Amino acid sequence: MNCRAIKAIIRRDLLAVVRSKGVLLPLILVPLILMIFLPAAFGALTPLLIELPGANTPDLTLFLEQLPAAMLDQYEGYTQEQTMVVFSLVYMFAPLFLIIPLMVASVIAADSFAGEKERKTLEALIYTPTTDLELFTGKVLSAMIPAMFVSLVGFLLYALTANIAAWSTMGRVFFPNAAWIILVLWVAPGAAVTGLGATVIVSSRVNSFQEANQIAGVIVLPIVALVVAQISGVMYLSVGLTALLGLVFWSLGAGLLYFGVRTFRRSEILARG
Repeated sequence: MNCRAIKAIIRRDLLAVVRSKGVLLPLILVPLILMIFLPAAFGALTPLLIELPGANTPDLTLFLEQLPAAMLDQYEGYTQEQTMVVFSLVYMFAPLFLIIPLMVASVIAADSFAGEKERKTLEALIYTPTTDLELFTGKVLSAMIPAMFVSLVGFLLYALTANIAAWSTMGRVFFPNAAWIILVLWVAPGAAVTGLGATVIVSSRVNSFQEANQIAGVIVLPIVALVVAQISGVMYLSVGLTALLGLVFWSLGAGLLYFGVRTFRRSEILARG
């Protein structure tokens, strides 16, 4: 493959993202809300809410006792306030973190083909002397690279925010744990691959950015299910389950990318336009 051509495609797509407010704003605002504002609020306010005169401590105790035994072992020696902080910031927010690589990859991938169709700039790219594989690879990497960059930066900001916000309650650095390391280094890239694989396939077959971007809402549904499962105590993302979740994402993403490579034809994209 022509690496120079792939780099040129990546550079071109990233410049288009930077110049588009409709694409760039969600990529900035959503990570800021999820990785800074929400953990800061949970870390600072959770202990205060528990201590309010009207707070129902027996109900809270019952909720904690109904959590999985393996999760309860993680809270041994913690006060009730510390338990709620760790439950919120370490476990409840873990699935929410996966929204970031999914969203970033999906939004950029949706813009990579469908967005260019709307801007009438796709034809010039398609007529360049690159192979279908080089064009597809450039489009995939132009979504994958920023997705991983935003995820890593978001994780660092989250770790800093969580430890600072909860310092008065925890009295030490408590985040991240081993499951979060696996989540960031293994699961998040798999989630990004899944999101961009599905969205690139769709965006190469529709004519508008909004149509292609709708697939992101469907992809996020399993993440919402994970959040509900954690809050309800049905499951929690232990080290083993987190590693398994990453394997599922990588397998699904690899299948989608393989299908995308096999079916991608630039001539068909022009015909659909």
